[in-house]
Amino acid sequence: MNRLLAPALACLLLLVGCSSLEGTGDKGYIEGDGQVKQIKPDDREDPIELAGDGLDGEEIDLADRRGKATVLVVWASWCSPCRAEADEVADAAEELEGTAHFVGINTRDDESRAAAFVRSKRVPYPSIHDQDGEAMLAFPGTLSPRTIPAFVVLDKQGRVAASIIGALPSTLTLVQLAEEIAAEPDGSADG
Repeated sequence: MNRLLAPALACLLLLVGCSSLEGTGDKGYIEGDGQVKQIKPDDREDPIELAGDGLDGEEIDLADRRGKATVLVVWASWCSPCRAEADEVADAAEELEGTAHFVGINTRDDESRAAAFVRSKRVPYPSIHDQDGEAMLAFPGTLSPRTIPAFVVLDKQGRVAASIIGALPSTLTLVQLAEEIAAEPDGSADG
């Protein structure tokens, strides 16, 4: 009997240890350390396919933004780091106007609270409302449905080129990262 119980117990412990909420405490979300990760052009995966309804009711499709770098901002009105960095992110969006698109992904949030947040913080970019975190599944290996705050920079082809998981280190960090990716040659996918 013990020979059968030991493997079953080991599998159970393995499953418990792999929980997607491991280390979240009572927060219900995963917050990174703000480390910047860049991906070389030759190592980038296929373009991200994501479209959804914006907080303003208009549809947002990332494919419409190809040809220019795009900064994706994962946020929610209930997220303390998101509230704390909102002004810095807005500053980065304004500084990068004409250089990179900005699109928010408002995740697991009440739509009316999210809209109030956008108005009060004067967020200058549209946001996809992602009630259940499903939009994050478009970024395998980069985001999970509970990763917040986060920033993903897509290259001109719409491929993940860089990410910052966690609170924004600084406005300058995001601006320089987006400018670097925006300055890549159009043919960077070819080498």
